[in-house]
Amino acid sequence: MPKEKISTSKLLQRLFRTASLNRFIRRFDEAKLDMPVFSEYIKSLCDEKRISAGQIIKNADIDRTYGHHLFNGSRTPSRDKVIQLAFGFEMDYDDTQKLLAIARKSQLHPKVKRDAVIIYALKHGLHIADVQSTLFDLGIKILGKERFYE
Repeated sequence: MPKEKISTSKLLQRLFRTASLNRFIRRFDEAKLDMPVFSEYIKSLCDEKRISAGQIIKNADIDRTYGHHLFNGSRTPSRDKVIQLAFGFEMDYDDTQKLLAIARKSQLHPKVKRDAVIIYALKHGLHIADVQSTLFDLGIKILGKERFYE
């Protein structure tokens, strides 16, 4: 069966109509193979933008060793780390949503206060330090930290 690109809403409609969950899942598993591997995708972005992984990691305010593990695929990023990488790459909102999808993380949602801050920052090209400062000032957990104020 040829691989097809299908929107989420169409995929959901097909799931609702399917008579065989196993067949649907097999077909979906084949379709998702089009999704690039996260580490390969971010390496290709570095090549495309002609910027080193080290510079992206620094721009994203991610620990250097951990960041390189993300780029070589030996670590799976948390949602926060994906968002930090988006700031490291100076991505806009749409590219960040795509990066989150490739990482298989939930996308940004404007009804979530923390996400609204991040969306605003992406839209206005703010630096990661500005985002962290704004989150801190609002009493919202900053990116990449387990606790509110580490």
